[in-house]
Amino acid sequence: MNISLKQLRLFVAVVQAGNLAEAAERLFITKAAASMSLQELEKQLDCRLFDRVRNRLQLNTQGAQLLPLADELLQRLDTIEHLFQRSDRASGVLRIGASHTIGNYLLPRLLADFLQNHPDVDFKIEISNTRTLVGQLADFRLDMALLEGSSSDSNLCLQEWMPDSMQVVAAPNHPLAQAGRLSMADLEQQRWLLREPGSGSREQFQRLIGSHLQSWQAGLELNTTESILNAVAAGLGLCLLSGLAATAAVQDGRVVVLDLQPGIQRPLRLAWHKEKYLHPVLAEFIEFCHHWPPRGGQ
Repeated sequence: MNISLKQLRLFVAVVQAGNLAEAAERLFITKAAASMSLQELEKQLDCRLFDRVRNRLQLNTQGAQLLPLADELLQRLDTIEHLFQRSDRASGVLRIGASHTIGNYLLPRLLADFLQNHPDVDFKIEISNTRTLVGQLADFRLDMALLEGSSSDSNLCLQEWMPDSMQVVAAPNHPLAQAGRLSMADLEQQRWLLREPGSGSREQFQRLIGSHLQSWQAGLELNTTESILNAVAAGLGLCLLSGLAATAAVQDGRVVVLDLQPGIQRPLRLAWHKEKYLHPVLAEFIEFCHHWPPRGGQ
């Protein structure tokens, strides 16, 4: 058996792209060359790695066994290359995913703090909703992700990272805005503005608010935090948001925070595939996340 690194790179690229044409483009080779390389790899392993479903290549059981091993081998090769290129300090590329609130309000400072001591590390960032990021972790397109939502995927390692305060916000002229202390019962019959299915904020509303109300109305469904805040300010309904996301809109008077008691918190999480090789830079970044933010808070 004589499996080459080029074949493994192609295999991983096909998993991530779902078809040969796009994988070939990523590796700057022809589709014919990609097809021959994949066929040779499958011949050497004496098994098919993909099921051909319509015009896509879908990873099968044998391919799923190879994927974490191929990813680890390629990551270890990158580690060797960086080790001998710059032996004085950590370097490499980290593919990090983040849910929208984390990506917009926490990740920039987190990366800036990490890069102060690790200037040779490069980041490739994907900002999306929790469902999309979980899918990218599953096929090793991401090294790790910082999530607002949860996942039942047994292949993922999930670690609680830090708490996040959730707030119910309303337009300043909303009837509940001047009502003082509120309980969950006061939120009955209200219209709610929601993020798209798959987002951490949508999941948290269903779990923390929707499941405790006898009756509530779904208003607009929007896929950005700013659009939701603008809709709330226009009087179109209430929403549940991270305090991180609501701060600027509260400060400029566009929305107000309702005094809901008791307060609501959710955990933010770090996630990666259980079979993901935690190469030195990735392991160091995970450890850094657990000790961040520095004293003084967010």
